[in-house]
Amino acid sequence: MQTANLFIVLLVLSAVAYYMARGRSVALAQPLGGIRHLHSLPFFYGMRAAIWCALPSMALLAVWLLFHEHIISTLLLDGLPEAQKPTSAAEHNLLLNSIENIASGALSAETSAPHLVAAADVLKDLRGTARNLVTAVVLSLAVIGMGWGWVKVSPKLRARQQVERVFRGLLLACACVAIFTTVGILLSVLFESLRFFQAVPATEFLFGTEWSPQMAIRSDQVGSSGSFGAIPLFVGTLLISFIAMLVAVPVGLMSAVYLAEYASPRVRGLAKPALEVLAGIPTVVYGFFAALTVAPFLRKAGEGVGLEVSSESALAAGLVMGVMIIPFISSLADDVINAVPQSLRDGSLGLGATRSETIKKVIFPAALPGIVGGVLLAVSRAIGETMIVVMAAGLAAKLTANPLETVTTVTVQIVTLLVGDQEFDSPKTLAAFALGLMLFVVTLVLNFIALRVVKKYREQYD
Repeated sequence: MQTANLFIVLLVLSAVAYYMARGRSVALAQPLGGIRHLHSLPFFYGMRAAIWCALPSMALLAVWLLFHEHIISTLLLDGLPEAQKPTSAAEHNLLLNSIENIASGALSAETSAPHLVAAADVLKDLRGTARNLVTAVVLSLAVIGMGWGWVKVSPKLRARQQVERVFRGLLLACACVAIFTTVGILLSVLFESLRFFQAVPATEFLFGTEWSPQMAIRSDQVGSSGSFGAIPLFVGTLLISFIAMLVAVPVGLMSAVYLAEYASPRVRGLAKPALEVLAGIPTVVYGFFAALTVAPFLRKAGEGVGLEVSSESALAAGLVMGVMIIPFISSLADDVINAVPQSLRDGSLGLGATRSETIKKVIFPAALPGIVGGVLLAVSRAIGETMIVVMAAGLAAKLTANPLETVTTVTVQIVTLLVGDQEFDSPKTLAAFALGLMLFVVTLVLNFIALRVVKKYREQYD
């Protein structure tokens, strides 16, 4: 049975177990005078039986899905003659891929070696046998769990405590998934970054002012030793993000204040959805707008006042990126401002404060954690944006603070380094992981600063 069909069958058996155990609890309660004589509600008896039916069988199925390919490939290779067994990791992967392609029909059996065709037949048999065996074991375990949950139903059974204990464990597991995912991402980036720093000194990467990660194949080629100074990338990222924040933060916050405190319900009902439409526009569309409209306009405007503006400039990318980020700040700030209790507004106005004073002295301190969260989300969005920068700011890594010149960002270079078929052995490719690690560190520092700011103003407000 296919995995999807087996999963559906397990859900059906769990539903059957739920209704059987629930019905049995109600039936046992009738001679005693009703369900009030049960220790727990019938729902918990049913859920306990459903958990016994589904949880062990699904756990076994999940373990099998994680390790079945390794088990089957090990059995397949152990059955090969000694002369045909691979001697290296590359030969191992090549042999398995060839057998897999023959078994799936991607390669013709007529043009393949006889021993590979025989191994493909063995692979099919192993998979069929394993599928049937796992189906039988999983369904048997589900039926046994369903029967156990039904038999153990009794008026004195503490079903609610058992069900809540299981759900508490599931919630803890979900929380651990997020933590372990973060740790896994950090470790994967960190290990590759350490390989990069073994080839390129960290001081050159962090303080170098030239970025040209072009590693030649031969030492006599031009540019055989690349330059990996990331300062131009950091400066370009900060410059574009700063311009975007100059646009997004004031406009977003002021629009949120107007919509939450001054706008009539009719104006709010029209303006808020229209503003949030900006969040649904793909970034490539913003990139086209920046490259075809904003950048030529800035270039012509600069010529009118005697300034030389590049066709691809940080100013064009930052302005359009700021417009893109406005809905993130506005929507979150609006929701947070509306969540401030009305009693705080009424108390401030009752003491004689004006509406603007109430917003500055009462509403903003109360809503500060949410506002800071929205601004942080906007900063992360600006730092991680790629498409607008590629189309409007270019790929040249220049160390400049002039917003009228071409610059590039960290994320753009990460994409550039990893495009196409790359080998993860050269400093050129590993530099992408070092850049990713720097982005992680910058985000961590921003979160720490934001938490300190929120804590300070919360204490002042309290």
